[in-house]
Amino acid sequence: MKTPGHVLAQRIRDIGESGAFRPRSDALPTWCPGCGYFGIHQALNQCLSRLELPLHNVVVVSGIGCAGRYPFFSHTYGLHTVHGRTLPVATGVKLANPDLTVFAIGGDGDGLAIGGGHFPHVARRNIDINYLLFDNSIYGLTKGQPSPSSRTGTITKASPAGTFEKPLNATLLALTYEASFVARLFAGDPNGIAAALIEGVKTPGFAFFHIYTSCVTFDKTFKTWAHLKEWVHPLPDDYDPTNRRNAFEMALEDDFSTGIIYRRD
Repeated sequence: MKTPGHVLAQRIRDIGESGAFRPRSDALPTWCPGCGYFGIHQALNQCLSRLELPLHNVVVVSGIGCAGRYPFFSHTYGLHTVHGRTLPVATGVKLANPDLTVFAIGGDGDGLAIGGGHFPHVARRNIDINYLLFDNSIYGLTKGQPSPSSRTGTITKASPAGTFEKPLNATLLALTYEASFVARLFAGDPNGIAAALIEGVKTPGFAFFHIYTSCVTFDKTFKTWAHLKEWVHPLPDDYDPTNRRNAFEMALEDDFSTGIIYRRD
């Protein structure tokens, strides 16, 4: 007797064998028009296609929030979990079947607030999963509250006097937790994201992708497309991503340089 899982796996194999390699699912993304997540979606699909990863051996794990919808839009196996638990579930998937290629997907609220306690441990254990943090510095799905990466003074309905906390630097956290691979990227550059994803998937151990994006609905002042296009810039041509000390300096001194920040030799 075939279970639903067996049927899905066979369907994914059939599509791959037919030559119609299609990492996108039939479900259309439900993000707001202009959302940066569309660019990230394009980049991850490009990564899967260029690496020719068997789709039945790929699992996408997400938490809650706008990024949490991702598994519905990917023609792979997927798990839509609870708020902040993306990384422990992705860890369980990888440990249960090490042959799988696992992508963990989460926003800055999911990953740096309620899920922030899981980040250091998956990094120090060096679990071979790929973690994409969609960082728009706002809670989008729950209507625009400030997140752990919102800049000081952010005014929202939940913070009418402006936030007083300093924002977290996710790139610096990943370096501190000794992730094997750290990249900082921009949703407006899908090709750059895809290139970094390919390198990260090939690098053994925990790979972290800090992706700056914009919430076009609830952020009209900070991480807007106009600002991000002005601020982001590539790392210097002579930058050495294998030098961890240099990686720390870059993460501390330049918030908007993009590329592979660190790669363990």
